[in-house]
Amino acid sequence: MEKIYDTIIIGGGPGGLSAAIYAARSKMRTLVIEQKRKTGGQAATTSEMENYPGFPSASGPEIMDKFKEHCDKFGVEFTKGKVEKVELEEDGFLKRIITKDKTFVSKTVIIGTGAEPRVLGIKGENTFRGRGVSYCATCDADFFEDLDIVVVGNGNTAVEEAIYLTKFVNKVTMVVIHDQGVMDADKVAQEQALDNEKIEYVWNSTVSEIGGVDMVDHVILKNVKTGQESKFACDGVFMFVGTVPRSSFVEGLVELSPQNYIKVNERMETNVPGIFACGDVTDKFLRQVVTAAGDGAVAAVVAEKYIEEEENWNKKVKNSIDPVLVAFWSPIDSNSMEAMSELEKMHSAQTSTKLVKIDAYINQRIASKYGVSNIPTILRIENGEITKIVTSNNMNDLNKII
Repeated sequence: MEKIYDTIIIGGGPGGLSAAIYAARSKMRTLVIEQKRKTGGQAATTSEMENYPGFPSASGPEIMDKFKEHCDKFGVEFTKGKVEKVELEEDGFLKRIITKDKTFVSKTVIIGTGAEPRVLGIKGENTFRGRGVSYCATCDADFFEDLDIVVVGNGNTAVEEAIYLTKFVNKVTMVVIHDQGVMDADKVAQEQALDNEKIEYVWNSTVSEIGGVDMVDHVILKNVKTGQESKFACDGVFMFVGTVPRSSFVEGLVELSPQNYIKVNERMETNVPGIFACGDVTDKFLRQVVTAAGDGAVAAVVAEKYIEEEENWNKKVKNSIDPVLVAFWSPIDSNSMEAMSELEKMHSAQTSTKLVKIDAYINQRIASKYGVSNIPTILRIENGEITKIVTSNNMNDLNKII
């Protein structure tokens, strides 16, 4: 028989690993599919991480190694592969995750593929990639020991990585598009960078071209206010100008933002039931390791609830041979409490139908799926189809639906 997972998590960054920990700890059969050689996502390439709670001084790889150890403790399975497509089975409950070499089946999918460094596409960027152009300080800093390098960008990542690079290089020149003294990074990071004697700045500027012979030996700087260009000698260029979400494999399946980030609600649910997303691949305000980890925890808990609801619904309602009365109620609504009391009395006097009570607040997704907006609502379902609806606690109405 085909192995069916409770959840398959695509991506092994902080969001995906956090989801895996929560899922496996809840006894869900959990698989993480990771494309990269080393688990941890982009966080595993971050040199220093001073804002993750409980780790005032640690590197990204150190923290992500702890995440992985935690996953191993609870028996999370791992495999390598690039996911090419996610498909829904005919019933919509099971999902097929298709990689280049293998297909996996799962009840739920949690997408935590993160984002990759944005490529500006300027002249020479692709030509000198790996020959002086880099997107990862942790990976490549030692190649530039005692050399002069340029950092493009001014957000938290750019500033933090520039500070890290000063441990290796002779000089860092940050090219900043804003006016002097203005950066997008938070104040603490800015102060650390401005106080670092090995970091210099070129304000109101961008890099319009990267040049060299076999290796990078200069960039062309363009002043955004005057349009004037100038040649600037350097031995390397580090690009930290934002990220692009890795979401192409679910394009057309789940709803994406105009920038191709996956849209989710506060429960990390996409518009497709049973498919969730977490971390940097989602359309969100703050992309940090700590927020990704929180997203992953939410996604796993909601995924577990989704499976429980679906399997319970299929067993007791959808696949029932007998007609079923599904009563949506709430323990804090007096009308629904009264309706449930009357319905139970009437139902106990006959045996032709089954009665299933559903707390509409706890099971909001099921209620929404069947268009339940009023409490109480009683559905009569036969062979998986709704045949009657009552939205009152009137005894005559209740008697008719039975």
